[in-house]
Amino acid sequence: MGMLVVDEYTTIDHADRAEIKVKGSRFIAEAFQVVSEEETLTRLESVRKREFQATHHCYAYVLGAPVASQFKYSDDGEPSGTAGKPIYDLIIGRSLTNVLVVVTRYFGGTRLGTGGLARAYSDAARAVLDRSGTRINYMTCRFRCEIEFSFYDSWQRELRRLGAYTVDARFSDRVTLVIDVRRSGAAELAESLAELTSGKGLLEEIDA
Repeated sequence: MGMLVVDEYTTIDHADRAEIKVKGSRFIAEAFQVVSEEETLTRLESVRKREFQATHHCYAYVLGAPVASQFKYSDDGEPSGTAGKPIYDLIIGRSLTNVLVVVTRYFGGTRLGTGGLARAYSDAARAVLDRSGTRINYMTCRFRCEIEFSFYDSWQRELRRLGAYTVDARFSDRVTLVIDVRRSGAAELAESLAELTSGKGLLEEIDA
């Protein structure tokens, strides 16, 4: 039995925004799909510039696919553990990755206490994640494939069965295809080609 290949991960479906008010303070939560620390910091800076009059910009992000491997959270001046960690816990609790959640606070004059703050930041983050929804992304491999023309129709049927799809096709004395397939299906793709063409088909992985 071959090794299990993990090639899917869950992230938010779309960027969104939600706002709650607690004892006069406004908590504006924004969620973004991000794929790198550089993109994350750019998104965070854009929020800070746009909401430059706000009291705090607390955040958490989780990066890495298919397995989350990098994270960071910040209380941005709020009492330790009352903002960034509750936001992070919500992201992890929903098994999300490649996500940034920023909660901007405009202080309303009434102190909420540590418990009240943690609840407010958590409620704001929950509200925006509920609005953002979730989706499963699949990681793929790209291959160049060469076959004799007589195998073309049969190979197309086999690709559909495997859930692979043809990105490009060129025809001469042989057919050259560019194929995308889920990582977990790459080994079966190679086995199917060898069986269909009796080893005459050529397959090599290329950069997407």
